[in-house]
Amino acid sequence: MTPSALKASLAVVLTLCIACAGCSRQPANTWQGYVEGEYLYLASSQAGQLTQLAVSRGQTVTENTPLFALEAQNETEAVAQANEQLRAARAQLADLGTGKRPSEVDVTRAQLVQAEADAARAATQYHRDEQQLRAGGIAQSQLDDSRANALSSAAHVRELQSQLAVARLPGRIEQIRAQQAQVDAAQAQLGQAQWKLDQKSIHAPHGGLVFDTMYRSGEWVPAGSPVVRMLPPENVKVRFFVPEAVVGSLAPGRRVSIHCNGCAADIPATLSFISDQAEYTPPVIYSNESRSKLVFMVEAQPQTADAPKLRPGQPVTVTLQ
Repeated sequence: MTPSALKASLAVVLTLCIACAGCSRQPANTWQGYVEGEYLYLASSQAGQLTQLAVSRGQTVTENTPLFALEAQNETEAVAQANEQLRAARAQLADLGTGKRPSEVDVTRAQLVQAEADAARAATQYHRDEQQLRAGGIAQSQLDDSRANALSSAAHVRELQSQLAVARLPGRIEQIRAQQAQVDAAQAQLGQAQWKLDQKSIHAPHGGLVFDTMYRSGEWVPAGSPVVRMLPPENVKVRFFVPEAVVGSLAPGRRVSIHCNGCAADIPATLSFISDQAEYTPPVIYSNESRSKLVFMVEAQPQTADAPKLRPGQPVTVTLQ
């Protein structure tokens, strides 16, 4: 190849390199970023054997969808026991509010009728003995016995009348209050038992993607150990980094567009967070020459309907609007 031809070829190659470099340079308002997901780790506060795993990895669920359940025989029996204790406490409280049973009141009433008859007979005998004493037919001691018997019979009548009145009364205020406290305690115990039972069956707090499952049916799950990892669409966001010269012009609420490979169209999003701390600072003494190397993290939130189009870890390009 002649020198002139070699110079011409180098010129063509240089021109192509400059053109390619110009094509790969991104616009001033566009930065590279990636998709980030904030996962929900769903666990039970109680330990137990995993008896049901109702979802699988990659499945999209709605809010309140059953996710998994743990063995709950002990908790079920505790709820039944607490229910019976509450029923017994309420029955005792109701009994205190109604007084004695009707059959017990009938017994006291029959005893009162008999005592009234005895008192009437004793009073009649006393009056008869008074007349006999005046006529000299009996001794003073016999009259004294008749008077004592009449007084005793009358006192017995008053006693039974009081018992009958008390039998119709409800329990004392202190007894009723104490029993009401027992009812409240039984109600609280039932609430605790029911809460533990409910903790054995976990539902989705939000709709979203079941990103992963950590246990299989039949395995023992410790208390607080996540069984399902979910990604709700509202927890999907995009992170990118802008230089110091740009971060001052950004504010939450500003609109951006997100471009990703494989997306049919750009996805609109809104800036949700702008960091106030520089990252990736070079390990050199700060100077005006190093200022261009300072970058700040910015987060953008896509619409809930567009979030499923993005995958955590996916590289994207963010353009300011």
